[in-house]
Amino acid sequence: MRLKLGIAKAGIALCAVALVLTWPHARRSAAFLAAQDDPAQLSELQIGSALQQDPELISRHITDALDAHDPDLAGSLVQLAAARHIDLPVELTTRVAEAVAAQHSAAGIATRFATGLVTGKAEDGASLSGTVAGDLFVFGDIRDVVREGTNLATGADTDRVVLGLAAAGIAITAATYVTLGGAAPVRAGLTLVKDARKVGRLGGGLATWTSRSARDVIDAPALQRAVAGVSIRRPGEALTAVKAAFRAEKAGGLMRLAKNVGRIGDKAGTRGALDALKIADGPKDIARAARLAEAKGGQTRAFLKILGRGALLLTTGAWNFAWWIFGALITVFGLVTSLKAGVERMTQASIDRGKARRAKRLLAEAKRAQRAQVNPSPVAAALSVS
Repeated sequence: MRLKLGIAKAGIALCAVALVLTWPHARRSAAFLAAQDDPAQLSELQIGSALQQDPELISRHITDALDAHDPDLAGSLVQLAAARHIDLPVELTTRVAEAVAAQHSAAGIATRFATGLVTGKAEDGASLSGTVAGDLFVFGDIRDVVREGTNLATGADTDRVVLGLAAAGIAITAATYVTLGGAAPVRAGLTLVKDARKVGRLGGGLATWTSRSARDVIDAPALQRAVAGVSIRRPGEALTAVKAAFRAEKAGGLMRLAKNVGRIGDKAGTRGALDALKIADGPKDIARAARLAEAKGGQTRAFLKILGRGALLLTTGAWNFAWWIFGALITVFGLVTSLKAGVERMTQASIDRGKARRAKRLLAEAKRAQRAQVNPSPVAAALSVS
């Protein structure tokens, strides 16, 4: 019995220690699994874990952003630090404020707007405004369609993604005017996807998906015939010809992608949308990024910079998290089983001791009775004689 009780006590101690060690991991794993479909909550958990391992993480990223002349990212990181009540060095926040103020100066905004209007490349909100302005007047989209369509007709290298996005942009521009700007987020999203494609900032999986979708929305033979007789100098003819070659019924997925990119740009800024396009592996990642941007706003770029795709989905396999939870459950089961066995052994030992005391007492009483019969007392003997 002592051996069995000792084994039970050892099991209790072992399971208790194992539970103390596994419980934090199991609780963290359960939280991650519960948040895997919520990008905002998942990002909070991921960033909390990263900051526990490296408390200086945000400060270091702010310094890197300033050195890379990206005040927008530095400002996003400062917002993240403030949201998590992290104190930053005063000189660092001062540098960020000065850089952001310089970026938002009137001269800087005007220059970037003009650059976006002329070149069609969006790097921030001001240049995107110029790019979207050019596309709303269909100048940018017609330029891209005529260039890529001519390449297609002559057999030269053709970027079918830019071609399809530009054609979709021409079609959606008419809807933007008809709805008095109601389709503007989709219009801006198409422009951002097209610009990201031009500068090679589309993620690999997303680039493949976009390429396939862009091919589907263009009737290549019709477009070849259309661009043969149009010019960027005659936008009206080009507009009619391209719209005739555009398959609106095939553009549903592309429009949803553009809408989500527009949502990101609206909440997290142009560079936030470009960052999301760079790390996304498909349209589902962009939809998650849009949910993250709507929840976190200006902090979105900071999450994307620090966590990468980890801000959008679990990068660690769910199986690993499940193993921690399973291990904790097994440990709890072992602890309960050991406690049960220990209580049973202790109860049985108590019962056995009680039985032993009662047996000893009965034996003592029987011996006293036997001695009384063999050697009766004088009083008892006199009474028996009389």
